[in-house]
Amino acid sequence: MIQLRIKHYKELTLEELYSWLQLRLEVFVVEQNCPYQDLDEKDIHCYHALAYEGDQLVAGSRIVPPGISYPVYSSIGRVVSRKDHRGTGAGKLIMKQSLASCESLYPNTPIKISAQSYLLAFYESFGFEKTGDEYLEDDIPHHAMIRPAGLALPD
Repeated sequence: MIQLRIKHYKELTLEELYSWLQLRLEVFVVEQNCPYQDLDEKDIHCYHALAYEGDQLVAGSRIVPPGISYPVYSSIGRVVSRKDHRGTGAGKLIMKQSLASCESLYPNTPIKISAQSYLLAFYESFGFEKTGDEYLEDDIPHHAMIRPAGLALPD
């Protein structure tokens, strides 16, 4: 059974932070073969959604307040699932919780994300709409996507 934790950066234990950074590096840097600056100084301002199965972190995201990534939007980023947990619903669970947290923490604020292009349908299923042209971010095709404020949360 998956247990969810939502914590501000300052509330994370050293073990939680280590596992969170380790998972991000495992997927974004090693698996996707994309050396990039993951530690971008945004984490310290964010809440982090962490999904555990037992003691193992299996998925996560960071919930970014308005004014950090985008002037008038909150954001959800670093959405990640362990390779052996993809297709299990862990990613959907993290997105649902991240959306609920954005609604609670930053009410009446639209959400903007930078989505890897191959995941457009996944994010569209949560009410995000593609905006603008595809662009490269760290040599990976991405699209900006926006979810209007006040949209009902998916089932």
